[in-house]
This record gives sequence, C-alpha cells and structure tokens, in this order.
Amino acid sequence: MSKIPLMEDFYSLQGEGYHTGRPAYFIRLAGCDVGCVWCDVKESWDKNAHPEVEIQEIVNRVLASGTDFVVITGGEPAMYDLKDLTAALKEHQIEIAIETSGAYKLTGEIDWVCLSPKKFKQPLDEIYPLAQELKMIIFNKHDFQWAEELREKVATDCKLYLQAEWDKLNQMLPLMIDYVKKNNNWKISLQTHKFMDIP
Repeated sequence: MSKIPLMEDFYSLQGEGYHTGRPAYFIRLAGCDVGCVWCDVKESWDKNAHPEVEIQEIVNRVLASGTDFVVITGGEPAMYDLKDLTAALKEHQIEIAIETSGAYKLTGEIDWVCLSPKKFKQPLDEIYPLAQELKMIIFNKHDFQWAEELREKVATDCKLYLQAEWDKLNQMLPLMIDYVKKNNNWKISLQTHKFMDIP
C-alpha cells in the first residue's frame, strides 16, 4: 500500500495505558466496523470521509516531530495491511505501538500491541498471545467479569489495565478502585490526556 486512509495525525503524549506520559506521534487511521456505542471518535468510522495519504508523507511528518515512538490507532487500524507503513517507520528506528480491538489479523512489524477488546466484535483467538497490554473498558459492572474472562486468554506477562468509559468515570472509578485493591494483578488506566486537555 502506498496510501492509507488517515483521519488525523499529531504529536502529543500517550494519555492512557502502559505508555502513559510518553511523547508519541499518533497515526489515527480511518475506518471501523466494530461499532462501539460509546466510541469517542465515531467520526473515524467512515473511511470514505477521510483522505488517503501517501505513507511516505505520513513518515515525513513523524520524522519532523523528532519522536522515536508512534501509536497507530483508529478507527480499527488492523483493518489494513500495515506492512508498508511499519517498514517505512522501521527504516528510521521508530518504535511502533498499535491500539486494536483484536477483531482483525495484525500485519507489519509492531513492537507493542495494546489489545482493547469490544463486545460488539470480539478478538480473534490468534491476537491474545500477541498482546503486551490488555486494556479493558469498564462501562458497567458486568465488564469486570468479561475482563477476567479475557485475562485468562492473554500471556501471563501481559500488562492488565481497567479503564472507565469516560462518560461513566465518576460512576465506575470507585468500583474500579475497590476491584483493583482486591485483584492486584490489574492496574487502573486513566485518560490523562483528557484531564490535561490535550489531543
């Protein structure tokens, strides 16, 4: 692929999960058929609403930022063959993370896989052992049980995070705190970029 559908790209800080606080260049690909009702970037769903951008142009923007770390996100970025994009980034020794629902096979050279599963279209079995990070969105009380079910499927050294759906933060955070205190293999992930009002 010489071009890929791009909703937006920008240099900021990773706001959640294992790499929280780390400067990162975000490549948000357009297109998603997972359909989470609480998705905070629904404008990314329609790939035809966003331009296809030359991979080399994206890489040039990454290099201009001075970063050594890229997060490929979406939408659902694994819908696309990422071999050309990741190869072009790797030519410049860029570390690459992906945030994916796991609903599609992963392609390309990825250093860090953050699996953030959605009930609407669950992960492929082959994705679980590849995940270095499991980030479970807590929307209601039943999601704790689902988190435990998926914890059994990932590798034993996978980093485990519970993250409240943003609009349910005040309601779910106290429950998450109690849960993590009793189940200390989990940690809490907060969307710190939203607290800091940065993209």
